Amino acid sequence: MAQLKGKSALVTGASRGLGEGVARALAQAGAAVMLAARDVAAVERVAAEITAAGGRAFALACDVADFAQVERLVAQARLRCGGLDILVNNAGVIEPIAEIAASDPEAWARNIAVNLVGPYNAVRVAMPGMVAAGGGTIVNVSSGAAYRPLEGWSAYCSGKAGLAMFTRAIALEAGAKGIRAFGFSPGTIDTEMQVKIRASKMNVISQIPREQLSPVAEAVQGLVYLCTAAADDMAGQDASMRDEAFRKRLGL
Repeated sequence: MAQLKGKSALVTGASRGLGEGVARALAQAGAAVMLAARDVAAVERVAAEITAAGGRAFALACDVADFAQVERLVAQARLRCGGLDILVNNAGVIEPIAEIAASDPEAWARNIAVNLVGPYNAVRVAMPGMVAAGGGTIVNVSSGAAYRPLEGWSAYCSGKAGLAMFTRAIALEAGAKGIRAFGFSPGTIDTEMQVKIRASKMNVISQIPREQLSPVAEAVQGLVYLCTAAADDMAGQDASMRDEAFRKRLGL
């Protein structure tokens, strides 16, 4: 598998779960990958394992809500990976899980800063260089929560709804300049975020038994597919792992 040989990628929130899986899969597909997360020890471990397996991977600590940190991250990604062809905005938080009237204002604002301002920061820094180089791929990890309000998730739903519109704005402004922008909804997958959701016992998602969650590997396959030329006709759209037509493309 070398569909992305010679390409370079940046994955935020790559210390575990979907982000880690995508970073590993992109490297297996031939891309040089920069992994970013606030937990630098975790991304360094993943990058080391990718390198030991024959891939090219690098790691850097980054809080995506901090524009200056994102500027440094993108610069290092370009330097170490030899450019930047693919940006995966995966970093995200679910907290605060609380009804609006009882929610913490700082935590609510922090959620929007990570889930919406963070992707903006990365796109704002990365996209001009992509356009100058002839194009690139941007995948914003979204959620069904972007379209459906859920009790206790006002911040998360609002941030993801904003991100869905932001993806459309990227496509509108930069699609003709070679930027392939996608929203990607991975479905209800078995990650650490789901542990927090189940512990909250708030809304129907928290009631889903772990054994009924979708495997992370399927979502990884779907997101990496968007990074290949096979998804050119889907540029500007949201892809969902719950969409049977999309799953058929993946052979699932």
